[in-house]
Amino acid sequence: MSTDTAPPSAATPEPLPEPAAGVYVEPTIDVSALQAVLDGKYAEIRNLVRRNLADYASVLEDAETLSTDDYRERVKQIVVEMAATGQTGMGFPQEYGGGGDIGASIAAFETLAFGDLSVLVKVGVQFGLFGGAILQLGTREHHDAYLPGLITGETMGCFAMTETGHGSNVQALGTVATYDVATQEFVITTTREDARKDYIGNAAKHAELAVVFAQLHVAGGSEGVHAFVVPIREGGKPCPGVRIEDDGLKMGLNGVDNGRLWFDEVRVPRTAMLNRFADVTPAGVYESAIENPNKRFFTMLGTLIQGRVCVGGAGINAAKVAMTIATKYALRRRQFEATSDDTEELLLDYGLHQRRLLPLLARTYALHFTQERVSGELHDILSGVVEGEQRQRELESLAAGVKALGTWHATRTIQECREACGGAGYLAVNRFAALKADTDVFTTFEGDNHVLLQLVAKGLLTDYSSEFADLDQFGMVRFVAGLAVETVLERTSVHKLLERIKDVLPGGDDGWDQEAGLLDPDYQLAMLRFREEHMLGGVARRLKRGIDNKMNPGAVFSQVQDHVIGAARAHVERLVLEAFVEKTRALPDGDLKVALNLLCDLHALSTIEADRAWFMEHGRLTSARSKAISREVSSLCRKVRPLAADLGDAFGVPPEMLRAPDLVGPTGV
Repeated sequence: MSTDTAPPSAATPEPLPEPAAGVYVEPTIDVSALQAVLDGKYAEIRNLVRRNLADYASVLEDAETLSTDDYRERVKQIVVEMAATGQTGMGFPQEYGGGGDIGASIAAFETLAFGDLSVLVKVGVQFGLFGGAILQLGTREHHDAYLPGLITGETMGCFAMTETGHGSNVQALGTVATYDVATQEFVITTTREDARKDYIGNAAKHAELAVVFAQLHVAGGSEGVHAFVVPIREGGKPCPGVRIEDDGLKMGLNGVDNGRLWFDEVRVPRTAMLNRFADVTPAGVYESAIENPNKRFFTMLGTLIQGRVCVGGAGINAAKVAMTIATKYALRRRQFEATSDDTEELLLDYGLHQRRLLPLLARTYALHFTQERVSGELHDILSGVVEGEQRQRELESLAAGVKALGTWHATRTIQECREACGGAGYLAVNRFAALKADTDVFTTFEGDNHVLLQLVAKGLLTDYSSEFADLDQFGMVRFVAGLAVETVLERTSVHKLLERIKDVLPGGDDGWDQEAGLLDPDYQLAMLRFREEHMLGGVARRLKRGIDNKMNPGAVFSQVQDHVIGAARAHVERLVLEAFVEKTRALPDGDLKVALNLLCDLHALSTIEADRAWFMEHGRLTSARSKAISREVSSLCRKVRPLAADLGDAFGVPPEMLRAPDLVGPTGV
């Protein structure tokens, strides 16, 4: 009420006192405003997917009640119907019926992970892998022939790269495509049993076409791995020379028809080769603008990075579903009279329950903002906004690392949330059974996580050297061993780092990490950077020592592999924290910034706490400082606890996707 209409006798209320400087005041979260921050520029796209998920919510029950065949058909039906809404074609050119926005396509795919994950993976196979290969590896002729049909789902396809005997080692594939100059055809052949294509989504039942990766043989020579569009099914039956076998029931994702493929001298026309980076003339002459075969191979695979980015985002969003359910349950379920004689305590009021869930909530936010950065960079590079080989290499490394950490986080978070919901979490209706089973393979497909971290380390060791980029891992060992170790250490600049720290934090060279404030983001980042760069220097020294001792490069790499993975993981952990810090610093002052700063501090300190042994071993933490960090993590958990419901709601998981009526309530609130 305005003051000029108040009764004359009305007393003027006393103004609330301003909080003293440095005194914590609990923020109030505007959930819709926080969701807008999380949804970012593609909020409209994400909301379209949320509405579609709600419309098809019954598929969550179908997954449990239908036969495998019927469930597969149901998933296919949903995918085709969703395609009609435009949500699955966002990344394709507008001239073919797409949306012309790669960033939008990633946002749509990530959001789809709130629902049935067989639908998500079917979408990924059809539009991301199959469609993406034709878009990125093909030329105009292929685009005209295939994109309109695959965008609508009228033409179903699959991505036939993986073989039984060579999962991650794509360069060693055993399938061969031999050019027959007399007929101007490629002859596709499975040369041995372990060269069969395996685990191929869409292959067992629905795909009519396959993008087949095979060794190209021309004029008696091998030109390495290339991709070909090969018909595998016509009228529901395998094409001549094609043998198809169902992989059968899997641990999860049984709405996706994974299968095996064999090719017995299957002939396809010369134009079936996806020829953006190389071609074979009618006369049988191999041509490519990229002369180095290794560079050509890595360039080709680099264009397919979108699938890896999408899987990482899907894992993070699946973790959001688990976090939302477990948090809501912890705010409803009571257990034991801990602080009252007649009222049992809410689960989330227990310090241990806070410690179990809230650091995972903070890490989910941290990974979300990192994924936002990866998606934005991918959009810029694939759309031509940003160019340059180094930027491409940096993106490949970042995408590999975030995919690894994001999918491992999903596995860990879903398990912890299941346990935090007790026996109720074990019931299928409460979603954890499907979440656990369906996301488990995320750590494997689109690159085994440990192999991906080796890719991250490869880039770190050589600063994205163009010379090094074309080498395999044993070439990498020889290359790094040939560098002066001082060069690697100079690039990592551990000692210069300590000098820089003195400029921004209290304490000298030996005291900065003892006197700096625990909640100072510069301190938190400095700790993670020190760990990263110390580990990286250690890897370089070990590689050089092995080569100096005349050891086999393969043996050297095997001996230091754990250090390689450790350095790569430390690097990505630092990037994740950087993304979170940058996001919070960019926010305007207010309650949202306060709340996200709490989460950022919780994520940073719990990350340091989890590896406290390393920091203590390397002189960066005293036992007293380590204990102080643990106390601060517990204090931050207590501050985040009143905000937990709003922080979970801001993820925007549709209530229909939470299901779990006994855990979250009948309306999901």
